Amino acid sequence: MLDSGKQQKIIAKLIEKHGESHENRIQKGVRQTGERWRKEDGDAAAFEQFCLKHFLADAADVDALFGRFQQNLESLLGNLHKIDRDFNWPLHVDTGPMPAVDHLFANYDLFAHISDDMFKTRLAFAVLLNFPLATLEDKSGDGSGWSRRKWAEVRLAEMFADRVPGEIKQQQTAAYTVAENYIYNYFIYMGNLLDESDKPLFPKELKLISHWGLRDELKGQYANPEGFSRQQIIFKIMQRIITGEIPGQVINSDAFKWHPFSNALFDAKSGMAASASPEGNCRYEMLLKIFRAEQMIDPHTPHAPSLIERRFNVAREIPEPEVEAELKRVLSAPVLKNIAHLIRQRLGRDLQPFDLWYPGFKSGGGRLEDELDRIVSQRFPNAILLQEKLGEVLVQLGFSLEKAAYLQKYIKVDPARGAGHAMGAKMRRDTAHLRTRIPAVGMNYKGFNTAMHELGHTVEQVFSMNDVDYYTLEGVPNTAFTEAFAFVFQSRDLDVLGLTGGQAANHTQVLHEMWQTAEIAGVSLLDMRIWRWLYQNPGADAGALKTAVIDLAKGVWNEFFAPIYGVRDQFLLAIYSHIIYCGMYIPDYAIGHIIAYQIEDYLKRHDLATEMERMCRLGRLAPQVWMREAIGSAISAQPMIDAAEKAVAPI
Repeated sequence: MLDSGKQQKIIAKLIEKHGESHENRIQKGVRQTGERWRKEDGDAAAFEQFCLKHFLADAADVDALFGRFQQNLESLLGNLHKIDRDFNWPLHVDTGPMPAVDHLFANYDLFAHISDDMFKTRLAFAVLLNFPLATLEDKSGDGSGWSRRKWAEVRLAEMFADRVPGEIKQQQTAAYTVAENYIYNYFIYMGNLLDESDKPLFPKELKLISHWGLRDELKGQYANPEGFSRQQIIFKIMQRIITGEIPGQVINSDAFKWHPFSNALFDAKSGMAASASPEGNCRYEMLLKIFRAEQMIDPHTPHAPSLIERRFNVAREIPEPEVEAELKRVLSAPVLKNIAHLIRQRLGRDLQPFDLWYPGFKSGGGRLEDELDRIVSQRFPNAILLQEKLGEVLVQLGFSLEKAAYLQKYIKVDPARGAGHAMGAKMRRDTAHLRTRIPAVGMNYKGFNTAMHELGHTVEQVFSMNDVDYYTLEGVPNTAFTEAFAFVFQSRDLDVLGLTGGQAANHTQVLHEMWQTAEIAGVSLLDMRIWRWLYQNPGADAGALKTAVIDLAKGVWNEFFAPIYGVRDQFLLAIYSHIIYCGMYIPDYAIGHIIAYQIEDYLKRHDLATEMERMCRLGRLAPQVWMREAIGSAISAQPMIDAAEKAVAPI
């Protein structure tokens, strides 16, 4: 950082050169450049020479500089993203067994040294000298009156707000890649499970990924009159995974039969008892690797010196206390007890911890999974046919034939190695990729439900990339917003299959939304508390972390869920895979559910296709600014709570 006194002398020279009308720009530009200028960038004379040469006062010159960065950053980041997608293809797409070299390519972060190179070539300084950084308070407040050009300038400057060394970014990427690969290969062969009577309960070919596949199978069993015993065994598997008691031999292997209740293991061929080797703390070692990687980033982001601050103040642009308040607003809503009472009546039994995922209020939620699988497999048996029929799906959602064809052109369907995800483009006219799990026997309802979620992501990604006016405004305010659109699409999965009379037709839909939002709000709060604990206990090992995660999960459960369920000391919330490999991502899901409800409520009076396109074209404004422009109100869980209270009253 250059001495403030020397900065002031340069500021005076620039004001003398360009006039007092440019004083505010000069003050801000010199100071934010000087804060990031290091010894290796040159001495005070070099800094002065740079500022005098590269500060632009003429509006036409500023326009040219802005335009050049808009154009060249899209070329740089867009093409590197395409290469990165190729390098990670075997990790994300089911192409068969992965040779060791594929892991090396996945670890290679093509973006790691961009910041270093931009500062070394002084391109970053040219941006910081001429375009403003802004505080979160400014963006959330004054930002509502900014022009789109001003927003694009701020987003451009933010690309160079921090100087994280490339070698540290590379290590960060490696840590996340290892954890991601661990999660993406965490499958349980359900046909090899034995119940308390030593009988298999699931089809031999059923292979489920944790936690998504296990959760969705559990949800599907509510429609099965004999599904309770299957739900119990899945619940026990989840508990074994969290505690590390699950035998390592049954993870992504069908070589053994396993009795989850007794934890006994048997050779699948001979039937002979085998010695089980618990997985132990591996799950938590993955999380620790990510924490250690983020710790290396901390000293290089002085304005946000922890992942917690980077997630909330930088990435989400919603302060942590505000997010926590909304989560607790949901979890403390009295209507949850009323919904729980309805669920007890419908199930005819006391609530179990896994009733977190009760789907019965969803329109069509009482259908047998086998029936849904048959319908899906007939219409979308594989990725090729889903790709071919994507236009049909979009038309069913309300898009015109022309707009559906446009979107279909820029969305590609891939069979996912993991549970599924979406990968947008980073340059115009490149494609967004929709990934969903497609078993060898063909797509099932779980895969289609995931595909609808990812379709929401990819439609947003196409609109907010191709149709936004400035490249540095591409995208939406934060991950929660793209999750919101994904939830909007996912809630229409049965509509697309022709099984309901319209997503909004079911008056109990809001009860479904409220119940599932409470579930993910609890997991989000747990995720936040885990990361607080990590920063408070930076020297902890994986064993201590496991104990802490379980205790923290019990704490969240006892505070918010035990009064509703009548059961204490449960730690099921800790099953979420995102806790392990996503670095405090889960609050985006909870915020996304809240936003999704507000958007859905708005869409009751407006057209989905037209309004989604308009909203996505707003680009990456600050969250509350975006919300006010999109639907006319700020982010709040209260509308969902109020609607749930009205819906539950007459039932």
